[in-house]
Amino acid sequence: MVVEQAVKQLDELIDEVGGDEDHPLAALMETIGSLIENYENRHFREPIGDPISSLKHLMAEHDLGSNDLAEIGGQATVSAILNGKRQLNLRQVKALSERFHVSAAVFV
Repeated sequence: MVVEQAVKQLDELIDEVGGDEDHPLAALMETIGSLIENYENRHFREPIGDPISSLKHLMAEHDLGSNDLAEIGGQATVSAILNGKRQLNLRQVKALSERFHVSAAVFV
């Protein structure tokens, strides 16, 4: 399926680009991510709520604290995200999606 191929390509780009916003492929990674997000928004129903509320709910459900989300950053970064002072980036969204086994759209 075309969407699965796009997701696979996005995963490969994320592995190569990482958090380097100046990487030559960063814009392509963002574009593919947006296209996948738009497709998922049109074709899949997701829980209603904002990304931070969803994250807090999942953390409570799994009995996790801000120190337990090292895959998205240190305790200070996680706290800034939970307090709305910082937004999740694409890499963090992917990591949370994989950790909690939910669509990335939950965190967008």
